[in-house]
Amino acid sequence: MSRLLEVDGLDVHYGAVKAVDGLSFGVDRGRTLGLVGESGCGKSTTGYAILQLVRPSAGRVLFDGADLCRLDTASLRRLRRKLQIIFQDAHASLNPRLPVGDLVGEALDIHGLFPGAARAGRIRELLDLVGLAGHLIERYPHELSGGQAQRVAICRALAVEPELIVCDEPVSALDVSIQAQIVNLLQDLQQRLGLAYIFISHDLSVVRHMSDEVAVMYLGKIVELAGKERIYAAPAHPYTRSLLSAVPVPDPDLEAKRQRIILKGDLPDPAHPPSGCRFRTRCPIAIERCAAGDPPPQPLAAGHWAKCIRLSEGS
Repeated sequence: MSRLLEVDGLDVHYGAVKAVDGLSFGVDRGRTLGLVGESGCGKSTTGYAILQLVRPSAGRVLFDGADLCRLDTASLRRLRRKLQIIFQDAHASLNPRLPVGDLVGEALDIHGLFPGAARAGRIRELLDLVGLAGHLIERYPHELSGGQAQRVAICRALAVEPELIVCDEPVSALDVSIQAQIVNLLQDLQQRLGLAYIFISHDLSVVRHMSDEVAVMYLGKIVELAGKERIYAAPAHPYTRSLLSAVPVPDPDLEAKRQRIILKGDLPDPAHPPSGCRFRTRCPIAIERCAAGDPPPQPLAAGHWAKCIRLSEGS
């Protein structure tokens, strides 16, 4: 399986604020990378930087071998149809003045796809693909439910036949029952169309259901990365352990026996992050050496690493 996306040393800095700081990871064709962490850790900024919606301060974003950070405007525009995004707030991402048919058709028009008489048929085909009835084609965004609006947003992303979609908290604004429908839809579309996803979320239960690999972010850095089964069964970084300890277990007896890891303090000011390991000010196993420098990735198993100096000591 070949890598569709390679991110190498990605930085997004706003003055003193290092919103994204030295990220490196990859996404295989037809696979999903889950990106998790607390609000403010840089998850969404990472997604925007990959798509060049915000320009990185440094680093490379290789999509199918082309470095998006080095492309001129015309070349980047030609590649845009291969990389799409689904935003958290579907209603806010849809033009309120356009009906559903034009919202989807606009993407076709911009990229010169399915011109003339083929346009209407393609729009209906796309609506059917995401489970929307054809009569909704004349409705405006304010006439749609949250789930319907998100399906339109997914439909619009699919219209240009992408290979990679950044899903930025795509279900967090929806009711739980609708969340399950949208997650199942995204998985079905991935299998049918061979899509790759970067799935951004703070909900580790949804990420587990969606992802093949999971990257855990804290204050602009990835602190742990592993395959889904590995990271949920054997989390290594103390931050990952604390996040997973907060995920409810459906068995009341098991839930009662579990130990929650409560982190002390608040997320540090991103303009003045702690020296060394950025997590050390809240870490339950931090020692003096943690302040000395940013810990390097510690390999733990095939495809699994974490940034924690205590791992080398067997903690």
